[in-house]
Amino acid sequence: MATLETEDQTSFIDDLKDTLRRSKTIDGYDYNAKKRYYEPAPEQNHGAAFSQVVESRRSVRKFTDKPIPKAVLDACIDLALIAPSSCNLQPWEFHVVQSPDKKAKLVEACMSQNAATTAQELIVVVARTNNWKKIAKLNIEQWPQPKIPRHWKEFYSKGVAFTYWQGPFYAVGHVKKAFTNLAGLFRPMPRGPFTKSDMRVWAIKSTALAAENLMLAFRAYGFDSCPMEGMDEQRVKKLLRLPGDAEVVMVVGAGERDTDGVYFPRVKFERENFVKYV
Repeated sequence: MATLETEDQTSFIDDLKDTLRRSKTIDGYDYNAKKRYYEPAPEQNHGAAFSQVVESRRSVRKFTDKPIPKAVLDACIDLALIAPSSCNLQPWEFHVVQSPDKKAKLVEACMSQNAATTAQELIVVVARTNNWKKIAKLNIEQWPQPKIPRHWKEFYSKGVAFTYWQGPFYAVGHVKKAFTNLAGLFRPMPRGPFTKSDMRVWAIKSTALAAENLMLAFRAYGFDSCPMEGMDEQRVKKLLRLPGDAEVVMVVGAGERDTDGVYFPRVKFERENFVKYV
């Protein structure tokens, strides 16, 4: 089985040529193949139940002292982990802070806001910009079928590295950006990620999807949550000893909604402010 160590033996130019030889689909997949995996959509319609979950989800600022059962907490996190992510690279981490000492410090880092001080659980949602190599390797090693398709094995061993490896000081990223801008004059091309800020945006986009899964899962299980951006990210990173590539996306407080846990009614604007049919 090929491993990602072959990246070091393959030159940037070779990877570039290999990418250009692939078909017009970014993953090189033959969508017209007759013998391939099919997964039909479920016949059940859960629209009404899902609407109730989404519409009843509120940012709750005050929780009761009822604990969230461990089974429920684990189930909600598991649902967060099956959120979609770019190339299935899942650039997220969920740090469930339960130690009394660390939890007190995290509450302080969250400006001691009520949603943090009364939460039964505090979960730090983290995006990682530099763990794509590890997860690409897992995609090969833990493929759910007896044999991984050749094009997917090549994609995760070479294509992912070509896309997300930016080189020392992002020098390779700048070269790829220049080439993409030139090639993009003649054909559609992915426009990144190429820079440190590009990688940050890439990781946070996928991680935010997982965070929404987490909050909806809590609501479906009868609990509530509050996503908090109002926090001292540097103190949170220091508290959890996070590596340099970690980005604290939000801290999610969770628990049972208190009777006065929602401070104001939902403010909803007309659809026309946000939706454009073109």
